[in-house]
Amino acid sequence: MSGVLILLPPSETKAGGGKGAPLDLAALTFPSLTPTRQRLLDALVTLSQDDGAARAALGLSEGQTDELERNRALRTAATRPAIEQYTGVLYDALDVRGLTRAQRAKADARLAVGSALFGVVGAVDAIPAYRLSSGSKLPGLGTLAAQWKPDLADALADADRGLVVDLRSGGYAALGKVPDAVTATVVTEKSDGSRSVVSHFNKHHKGLLARALVISRAEPGDAKAVVKVAEKAGLRAELSSPTEVTIVTAG
Repeated sequence: MSGVLILLPPSETKAGGGKGAPLDLAALTFPSLTPTRQRLLDALVTLSQDDGAARAALGLSEGQTDELERNRALRTAATRPAIEQYTGVLYDALDVRGLTRAQRAKADARLAVGSALFGVVGAVDAIPAYRLSSGSKLPGLGTLAAQWKPDLADALADADRGLVVDLRSGGYAALGKVPDAVTATVVTEKSDGSRSVVSHFNKHHKGLLARALVISRAEPGDAKAVVKVAEKAGLRAELSSPTEVTIVTAG
């Protein structure tokens, strides 16, 4: 595949349900990750049979039993395309359901989502709802970063792409780093000109940037070109370094 690859962070919330056939690990994008995916899937399903142990390992409350039920059903549950399975602020701003058919085709080709369970999945990869975060530890396996190194970084390096725009959060980027990827920082600028990194609107503006990159006819080859795409979409963007774009919002 050629062209820009946009890596999105996952979300804790999932749509669930779906009309797709049960999970087929061998059919997912980045097939070199299948052994690690299988190992983590087996461990997560086994862990989720024990409510107490699973809640402790996954950081869940007693009221989140439905999350454990999803994990227990990972092998048999219905699936959705990954880009529709993840929900929340970033995905609301991305709004793939509001894209034209041609734009959706670009989204399917350009977008991928980081995942603690799957490493990374393509936009059209059919996955079920699950609960596993980058900071979780599965019994007997240690940290997820240790499980994914170096396989995930190698898979992303071998993706046969041009520019990679990595919008993953720190914990997910650490699972498999992409050297020379363009990253984005969202800051708020106050009336006195001072700036601070924002958290509340961070996901929203990264979703807007991802949407701009999806619908653009351009194939940006560097961070400067990403800035141009963002500005054309109405975002205030600056080139902070050869590999970093800053999105500026008003405070």
